Amino acid sequence: MRDRDKSQTAILLVDDHALFRESVARLLATEPDFRVVANCQSVDEALAALQENPIDIVLLDFDLGHRDGREFMRLAHQQGFTGKVLVVTAGVEKGEAGDLIRAGISGIFMKHDSASLLIEGIRDVLAGKVWFDRRLLQATVSRSAKESEAGQFTDRERQVLSCVFEGLANKEIADRIGISEGAVKAALQQLFSKTGVRTRSQLVRIALEQHRSQL
Repeated sequence: MRDRDKSQTAILLVDDHALFRESVARLLATEPDFRVVANCQSVDEALAALQENPIDIVLLDFDLGHRDGREFMRLAHQQGFTGKVLVVTAGVEKGEAGDLIRAGISGIFMKHDSASLLIEGIRDVLAGKVWFDRRLLQATVSRSAKESEAGQFTDRERQVLSCVFEGLANKEIADRIGISEGAVKAALQQLFSKTGVRTRSQLVRIALEQHRSQL
């Protein structure tokens, strides 16, 4: 395993389209604190790269030929990978998006969005936020699912959770719904307590799995 500059974010690209990988790699090279460690066209290549290099974030296409992003997530976790994963895809079905969220991804970025937005999405995910295409997230939430009877959310908690889905920071949430930043933090702590999680990405996953009718 090679040493790396710890001031740089180590990125792994996984996409079966070479031209797209190359264009993203060139884009990321313009950011001095980003470093593309490897770009891979298959699940097997990506898993090997994870074993050989410390990776902070994976940019993962969903459709990888005969395999897909869900299989990568399962096998990467089996290898002990604990970094961030941002799915970068041309399209994903509602059920597939739910599977990816349950697998622990931090967001889904649509390829038709702008390059500058991708940089923003990566930085948000690295900062512990989530990044989801709003229309896709709403469609995923609307799918029928068995509702857990665990703690009910208050109106304020639902407002805050909706803003978390949009990837907003605490100050942005406070400005959006007209409350103090301290009140946002308190609502988040209540949401964490009610859902038994510790991070925003976990909160999104559990909310979608167990509390969809409250969203």
